[in-house]
Amino acid sequence: MTAHNSLSKKHQAWSGLFSEPVSVITQRFTASIDFDQRLWREDIQGSLAHAKMLCIQNVISAQDLLDIERGMAQITKEIESGQFEFSLAHEDIHLNIEKRLTELVGEAGKRLHTGRSRNDQVALDVRLYTRRAVDELRASVVELQKALLMQAKQNVHTILPGFTHLQVAQPVSFEHHCLAYVEMLMRDAERLIDARKRVDTLPLGAAALAGTTFPIDRDHVAKSLGFARIAENSLDAVSDRDFVIEVVSACATIMMHLSRLSEELVLWMNPRFAFVRLPDRFTTGSSIMPQKKNPDVAELIRGKTGRVYGHLMGLLTLMKGQALAYNKDNQEDKEPLFDTVDTVTGSLRIMAEMLAGLQTVPANMRAAAMEGYATATDLADYLVRKGMAFREAHEVVALAVKAAQEAQKDLSALSLKELQTFSGLIGEDVFACLSLEGSLAARDHFGGTAPRQVEAAIARAYARLSAG
Repeated sequence: MTAHNSLSKKHQAWSGLFSEPVSVITQRFTASIDFDQRLWREDIQGSLAHAKMLCIQNVISAQDLLDIERGMAQITKEIESGQFEFSLAHEDIHLNIEKRLTELVGEAGKRLHTGRSRNDQVALDVRLYTRRAVDELRASVVELQKALLMQAKQNVHTILPGFTHLQVAQPVSFEHHCLAYVEMLMRDAERLIDARKRVDTLPLGAAALAGTTFPIDRDHVAKSLGFARIAENSLDAVSDRDFVIEVVSACATIMMHLSRLSEELVLWMNPRFAFVRLPDRFTTGSSIMPQKKNPDVAELIRGKTGRVYGHLMGLLTLMKGQALAYNKDNQEDKEPLFDTVDTVTGSLRIMAEMLAGLQTVPANMRAAAMEGYATATDLADYLVRKGMAFREAHEVVALAVKAAQEAQKDLSALSLKELQTFSGLIGEDVFACLSLEGSLAARDHFGGTAPRQVEAAIARAYARLSAG
């Protein structure tokens, strides 16, 4: 379904006023059919709703409506079968469909455009597309959350180091770590839901910018197309692209979260970490080094994040200098929107599939948690519970860690006698808090790392997903 390259000097919608045809170079430069043809379903959907309303309002006849419906059904079949010839000469998806409709049904096709402009027509098409895209993006977000939750359930007792500054900080469970990304994606879904509210506004009826003299019924069209509200100002209706910017902004945040997860997968797959194994189908080899398995999928998601950021900045820049109302600049909103939706949808889906096949290496995770004195804070908290001020406990434990480093031992490997050289408050019960399991279990509060709290968090997450 590519645009036909032959260009015509005829059939322009505005040709009566002009003394010479648009040049071929101008036709090529201004045409959008190469990319906006993907709006064909939305264009037909909007046109049918508009035609039905015009018939109800006695602006066109019942026979006109039947002819338009018949013609649109034929056009749908032609596009779906790949037989429709998209032409640069007709500039965009709207004129391509309108010209074919007129060829099929004659005068009725010419009457379809009564009471509307391409300005409000394209605004409608983009809103219909964006609304559907948001729903599909949300579904993809949920699938990734389910993959993360499945990994969490399979790794209830897997302990790994939690990092700050990419240095070993405190032990956490892999399930707790997965749930952090589930929470990020919960916020992403909420942002999409919120953005959708402002997408869900009918612009049709604004015509070029000032409305129309025909007795249109915008409420009928809104209900027919399932819009929650109607744009109240005709100038704003045709020139608003805030909704596109909002959705792309939400997508940029999704990609930021996916990039963070990708970075961790890249690190964890490195032999120095060796925390996880990615399925071979999501890795690639080296052209020269036969031992390599490269996490290319994760790296590409990380790289594509910049692509989506660029689209967001491009859209903001696109809109910043436009006086009311519609300007041809707005033609440039579609490619960044389409590419953002494609990029984010693809990234979400492949990340979900990759995580579904991911295997953890618990022994390596545990060994890493033991290397960085991850329970040092637990020892400080132990001394505080014995009556020592926290700042003093912090210094005492720092000395204990220094001694353990020199002895090349973990804190839990120091004897009671060795530990008591740093504080007489330390007793036999100290070793319970110095174990990795003890550290996790001690944080037994809402949002903490205790196993029962994390398992409850998994249950809550599933409930939230089920509730939609």
